[in-house]
Amino acid sequence: MMRVFGLIDGNSFYCSCQRAFEPRLKRRPVVVLSNNDGCAIARTREAKALGIKMGDAWHLARKRPESRPVVWYSSNYALYADMSRRMYQVLAERVPGVEPYSIDEMFLDLSNLPGDLHDRCRQLRQDVLDHAKIPTCVGWGPTKTIAKLANGLAKDHAELDGLCDLTDPAMRQDWYRRTDIDEVWGIGRQTTQKLKAMGIETIADFVALDAKTVRQMLTVVGARVQAELRGQSCLPLSDIAATRKSIASTRTFGRLLLKWDEIREAIAHYANRAAEKLREDKLEAAHLSVLMQTNPHNGDPWYAKHAAITIEPTSDARDLIRHATELGRAIWLPGYRYFKAGVILADLRPADSQGLMFASRDPVQSATVMAALDAVNARFGMGTLRPGSTGLKHSWSPRQSLLSARYTTQLDEIVTAKGW
Repeated sequence: MMRVFGLIDGNSFYCSCQRAFEPRLKRRPVVVLSNNDGCAIARTREAKALGIKMGDAWHLARKRPESRPVVWYSSNYALYADMSRRMYQVLAERVPGVEPYSIDEMFLDLSNLPGDLHDRCRQLRQDVLDHAKIPTCVGWGPTKTIAKLANGLAKDHAELDGLCDLTDPAMRQDWYRRTDIDEVWGIGRQTTQKLKAMGIETIADFVALDAKTVRQMLTVVGARVQAELRGQSCLPLSDIAATRKSIASTRTFGRLLLKWDEIREAIAHYANRAAEKLREDKLEAAHLSVLMQTNPHNGDPWYAKHAAITIEPTSDARDLIRHATELGRAIWLPGYRYFKAGVILADLRPADSQGLMFASRDPVQSATVMAALDAVNARFGMGTLRPGSTGLKHSWSPRQSLLSARYTTQLDEIVTAKGW
């Protein structure tokens, strides 16, 4: 039997998460904004029809007359992550393998499933909509690259009704002739320009190229993309997710900061959040860096500094906060108004790796304390229990003036129903 990969993708995922809990938004134009309510990062079809583009600045877009019916939201990542988890659970109960690709995209193993595959994928869409309240599109084919292409076609062509089957070679070739080369997953802008300069305009043109020529011109990555488009699977579903190479926790502040005490508090918060991500993935970090910078676009003098150190491998928030704030204090200069800072962890390794013989902290005690911290936060919500150095009010937090409730992760914000 031929191996079949599927890709399911949430339509305007962030906006769909907002709509899931607010029926009044069903046919309204909805836009979700980036950190600090800066620019549009997700738009419903109705918002796109009004001319709102990805990256449009909110302070400008909201003043346009055509934007009056738009409902704007600040990013609510706690809600989006939990809705993604729900979507995964629905799929994992119905297909042999599910591999998250991003927060709103998941590859599926659709091989050797009984019944008609088109009907099964239609039912998957319906199940996700019924149980997770997220509308989706599904594309499938003999490789991941073809499944990704099929998903894009399902989304862009209304006549396909959200489903695209590219398992048939003749059907694939027909779409290849009609589809621009820049629609292919794995072919970036520069590669597209290089190919178009050679007269390669469509996917069919690319697939017809000599394989040796492709490898010489685009290295092994391009050769693999071409092989996948020809139906040769080079990217199987991963049994284990790829290990992170680094973890970054950076944000622009909700207001410009002058005082070291406020910046120190922000850096401690970012270090604590990075430590939580480490522990989620059962990793430790042996390299830590801190950055901070001003914003020259508002007339302030430019100052950007970055410092890094090698540390004992750890995921203990207390260690990472101490190292991060020491580095931050060394690069902070008075007299500047800072608009961004961040903590980046690298040289990541499994938490069960051989420890140092002369470690400065008892690893057993450290793991016990962090496990207790994580258990409390898992039960009562993120940030319920945290190191005191991270502060209480966070007056420097990014602006979120349009933030919706965390309907699924915060008990006092859960949806309530009234009857009479």
